[in-house]
Amino acid sequence: MDKVTHLRNYAIYLKFVQNELDKLFEKQKEYLCCDKGCGKCCKSGQFHYSEIEMMYLLTGFMKLDSEKQALINERISKILEDKKNFKGETFKYNCPFLIDEACCVYEYRGVICRSFGLMIQDPTGKINVPFCAYEDLSYSKVLDFETNEIDEEKVKQGNYKEKPLGFNAGYNYLTSEEYAKGFDVEFTNKKPMIEWYENQ
Repeated sequence: MDKVTHLRNYAIYLKFVQNELDKLFEKQKEYLCCDKGCGKCCKSGQFHYSEIEMMYLLTGFMKLDSEKQALINERISKILEDKKNFKGETFKYNCPFLIDEACCVYEYRGVICRSFGLMIQDPTGKINVPFCAYEDLSYSKVLDFETNEIDEEKVKQGNYKEKPLGFNAGYNYLTSEEYAKGFDVEFTNKKPMIEWYENQ
C-alpha cells in the first residue's frame, strides 16, 4: 500500500475512533479533570507511536511555523542526548510537541494521546485508572487508593449519576489488527516516539 493511501485510510480510521472516544469521555465527564493547560499526560512518559501514527504526526509538524519547528527539533536533540546518558531501566521524557502546556499538533496527535484519561478495562477484566488519579485529578474523588479500585461508597456520597466504567479503549486494543482491519490500516513498528528520531 502506498503512503498516500495508507495516510488517507488512517485519517478515516481516526475520525471513527475519535467519535467513539468522544462518546466515552462524555459518559465519564463528571469524573474527569482533563482541561487544556494541564499537560500532565504529556510529561514524563514514553508515548508509543506506530509508523503510520508517526507519519501523520509529522504531517502536522510540517504545517507549523519555522519557529515552532526549530523549538521542537531542539527539544528532540536534547531528549536524545539525555537518552544516551540514561542509566536506568525505563527512559521517560516530556513530549517535545507540548508548547505552553498545550499540544501544538493536537489534530495530528497519536491514538495513545487521544484515549488517555479514560479508565481502561484490560482483557482480564482488570480496571486501570490514569496515573493522574494519583495526583488528585481524574477519578481521584472515587478511587480507593489502597485497592486501586473504584469505591462505590464514595460514588454514592458524591451524588454522582452512575459508577464510573472501565472501557476496552486502551492503546493496544485500538491499534490492534482486529480493531483496525475494517479500515485497512496497519499499526506496525510500535515504539516510543523519541526512538523514531534516532539514527536520523
